Amino acid sequence: MTIARLSLEDFRNHARLEIVGRAGFMLLTGPNGAGKTNVLEAISMLSPGRGLRRAPLSTMAREDGPGGFAIFARTDDADLGVGTDAAAPERKKVRINQAGASAGALAERIALVWLTPSMDRIFLEGAAGRRRFLDRLTYALDPAHAGATTRYERAMRERNRLLGADRPGDQAWFEGLEHQMAEHGAAIMRSRRALIDRLAQRVMGDPDDPFARPLLALSDAGHDDALIGAREDGEGADVARLAAAFRANRFVDRAAGRALAGPHRTDLLVRHGAKDRPAEQCSTGEQKALLLAIVLAHADAVAEARAMRPVLLLDEVVAHLDPLRRAALFARLAARGGQVWMTGTEPAPFAEIAQDAVHIDLI
Repeated sequence: MTIARLSLEDFRNHARLEIVGRAGFMLLTGPNGAGKTNVLEAISMLSPGRGLRRAPLSTMAREDGPGGFAIFARTDDADLGVGTDAAAPERKKVRINQAGASAGALAERIALVWLTPSMDRIFLEGAAGRRRFLDRLTYALDPAHAGATTRYERAMRERNRLLGADRPGDQAWFEGLEHQMAEHGAAIMRSRRALIDRLAQRVMGDPDDPFARPLLALSDAGHDDALIGAREDGEGADVARLAAAFRANRFVDRAAGRALAGPHRTDLLVRHGAKDRPAEQCSTGEQKALLLAIVLAHADAVAEARAMRPVLLLDEVVAHLDPLRRAALFARLAARGGQVWMTGTEPAPFAEIAQDAVHIDLI
């Protein structure tokens, strides 16, 4: 997958920006505030959701602009467009080949994976960030995952509203919503488990590899295997177990005012394989290497499953990498092909790939 042309209009600090791309390395350099990360964020908007910063859509429009923004990308087989306008600044409008489309449909057209400096702390912070990371990886392998998560969350919000009331007739509503949550939740669990299994096959690696070897697992806040899809006795059984779990938890959920267990509470657990140490106890450099190892394994999994390498968005990617790991990263990215967008304040750390990269200096 390659973005052959990228066009931004009134997005962040860019009144208008045109970039012609090709397969391989796309290197953006420039001083802080030049808008390097903004370009990556614009590309990330070509996926379901609010992009790599998860910012409100209204904040993405240029301050002195007309109140909306437009992003256009020409890929190998489709023209993709997203944007907003002043009349609906929080509504993401999507067009695929000049026709209106849903945000979820973007995942069927392009696979995107990104790493940002803020994600360097993903192992030290709450489960929500790791869950978002997990689901972004899953979208790229299984585009239907985006729709399943949206429908699950919608049913869960409706159930949460009912939890505050205790009226005759609510029983049937609860059962209906819990069945929807179970049906979509089972699909979510299956997709996440398939992702973990695919990644596990690719991260064993050479013990002398300069990148850390991550060991991956899923855990639910309630520590109930039925809620993370650990069993393999069929999707119907997963739906039945989830529905039963939601029904059994209804009393405690009513006291809390929200669902306390389920796929929306899943956590991604990562250990440093060689050291048998949780990622949160590793050094900053080791954590960055673990993240990169996961992303690279994921790119290989997507290429195999969808015949489509994801476009990688690597913001300040060489930060915290020693020269050995930096060289290994460039070599591995070059060997696997695809399109990789990287940013840095200066070109010197990227000297090894200078001859092979499209270099765009933003000022």
